[in-house]
Amino acid sequence: MASTFKFIDHGKGGASACMQIGVRDRPQPTGRQVLIEVHYAGVNRPDVLQRSGLYPPPPGASSYLGLEVSGMIAVIGPDVQDRKVGDAVCALTPGGGYAEYCIADERHCLPIPKGMDMLSAACIPENYFTVWTNVFERGKLHHGEKFLAHGGSSGIGLTAIQLAREFGAEVWTTVGNQEKADACKKAGAAHTILYKEQDFQDVILKATKGYGMDVILDMVGGEYINKNIHTLALNGRLVQIAFLEGSKSHVDALPIMTKRLTFTGSTLRPRSDEDKEQIAQALCEHVVPLMEQGRCTPIVHAVFPLHEASKAHDLMESSRHIGKIALQIKDA
Repeated sequence: MASTFKFIDHGKGGASACMQIGVRDRPQPTGRQVLIEVHYAGVNRPDVLQRSGLYPPPPGASSYLGLEVSGMIAVIGPDVQDRKVGDAVCALTPGGGYAEYCIADERHCLPIPKGMDMLSAACIPENYFTVWTNVFERGKLHHGEKFLAHGGSSGIGLTAIQLAREFGAEVWTTVGNQEKADACKKAGAAHTILYKEQDFQDVILKATKGYGMDVILDMVGGEYINKNIHTLALNGRLVQIAFLEGSKSHVDALPIMTKRLTFTGSTLRPRSDEDKEQIAQALCEHVVPLMEQGRCTPIVHAVFPLHEASKAHDLMESSRHIGKIALQIKDA
């Protein structure tokens, strides 16, 4: 095993062209860490924000890009209990996934689901950890409830649609065009709303005869915040996971009181190792079996070689993709 490896260096940040291949010394895992020989890395919106200088990594996290990978464990730390060299895993990482080798905590690794390839597996951790903890733990989505996922054709959106469908919710989503609507319906959405042509609040309240949504997952923010509040049903839950249109909005808070609403949200990367371990355990129990039955799986839109990471980010920023974008690190 070489003492150095290639990775994506985004320097001081900026436009996508700032990302270049660099060379680093191979790190040695400590404690319960494992060193993964990376086959594929998922590309996510937080990577783009970090590269742009808008999302600095939390204290203690890697300063490099890449929050999820798949590959083979190459080295284990001295306190590792449940993993061994040669295990095939996908992992939520604290950064540094755009690289030939990456450090991860063994507790944040998942086994590759039976029947799934390394490419699809690399696209599991960030989206499935995020959706599980926000929709099912914070949002408390139950069988028979009405669920709205904004941005349904994104990796997060398609994950939320599939899992909500599998757990018996009636799934609604907003999308930008008919092609994306068709993809969401194929993934399990019962209703799609073209937000450029229709007002989702009006459509939903009319179609549900004023009932609204029990749970809304939103990553848009801006003017959607107030509209989401007015779209929620009695005892509804709004879960905010990002603010693509900004976090500030004029909000009429009266419905929060009169309808007994819950407005919550979370970010994943700063959470403790123990929190992430609990999410991983829940996924192994409730979600990996569904994957192995072929009932939910990451939907991959495009794959780029490591040296074309800038093209992957350009595609992400264009919002033309449907599903996940990944980087191929290891040659097939």
